Amino acid sequence: MCARRPFALALVAGLWIAAGSAVRPEWDGRTIAAAENRLNSAAEATAAFVRVGIIGLDTTHCATFTRHLHDPEAKPDVSGFRVVAAYSKGSPDIESSLQRAPAALQAMRDLNVEIVDSIDELVKKVDVVLLETNDGRPHLEQVLPVLRAKKMVYIDKPMAGSLADVIAIFEASRKYGTPLFSSSCLRFGTEILAVHDGSIGTVRRALATSPFRPKKETFHPDPYFHGIHGIETLYAAMGTGCREVVRTVEDGKVKIVGKWDGDRVGTYREAEGYGGFAEGTKGTAKLGSRIPYREQVVAFVGFFRTGVVPVEPEETIEIFAFMDASVESERRNGAPIELAPLIEKAREDARKRLAELDPEPGAK
Repeated sequence: MCARRPFALALVAGLWIAAGSAVRPEWDGRTIAAAENRLNSAAEATAAFVRVGIIGLDTTHCATFTRHLHDPEAKPDVSGFRVVAAYSKGSPDIESSLQRAPAALQAMRDLNVEIVDSIDELVKKVDVVLLETNDGRPHLEQVLPVLRAKKMVYIDKPMAGSLADVIAIFEASRKYGTPLFSSSCLRFGTEILAVHDGSIGTVRRALATSPFRPKKETFHPDPYFHGIHGIETLYAAMGTGCREVVRTVEDGKVKIVGKWDGDRVGTYREAEGYGGFAEGTKGTAKLGSRIPYREQVVAFVGFFRTGVVPVEPEETIEIFAFMDASVESERRNGAPIELAPLIEKAREDARKRLAELDPEPGAK
């Protein structure tokens, strides 16, 4: 099982605390100090707040996050940030996004957020970015100009439309020395954080539930939209180390069972609501059913303040490999699918994607 970075103290303080080996090598002390200096300079320039930009206005998250940040009585763990600009183009062919976009756009205008015509214009006006486009497929192309501009970014779920694009985004992040992370909000619930931080010892088995897939959404691998919430909850409890996945259907509902190193077992089950439980070496615990939007805001604000990611790239990559393995298992009538070969193949595809979309200067 991988080393786990404590979350609970960070959520209370609104700062992600890291020391020694807890900080990824690519985000060393100089990188974090530079990020803090950029934010401090920006805050001094505006005399009040760090400027936040949003890409994609086809989700209710945009207005929800903005209201938390603009709250005149905001607590210190989210204060000092303000959404000043947004680029509205989101998902052109996902019905739910098209239906939601006009109301989401008007909500942002009502919150006095400037609507700009391009991502290039956006990055000139802001210090940090929330990538909120509901569709994961354009995320790689949308995030590249943000990373080139050295603006830290939080990418809402799904991080991308494929495992290869997820890896490509992380490679671009390293290339430009610009930290980013992506997650479902479900991992930041109080009960889940306690389990993550060791309240029940090493988790031996866990079960997490969530809705699975919008009926009319066919553009992504089927767990990416709603199943990811339960799967990310599962990973918040179990950590990395899943070797193989088996997907079946029980009583008309999707069930995905993963085998972790050390004979540990994690299960995702399709359900109407969110929740689950974990069994550890020191006891058992529920994984929570509340959608913790405020805690999600605390998480990305803390990240913007320090440049330290609350979810490691390796974990996010494995989450997407877990989902892809489940799709392949379903295609093979419930055969067990190993994650490692999927990740290796996706790394090759990611290199090709980046060479196409973000070539080195002078490359043909």
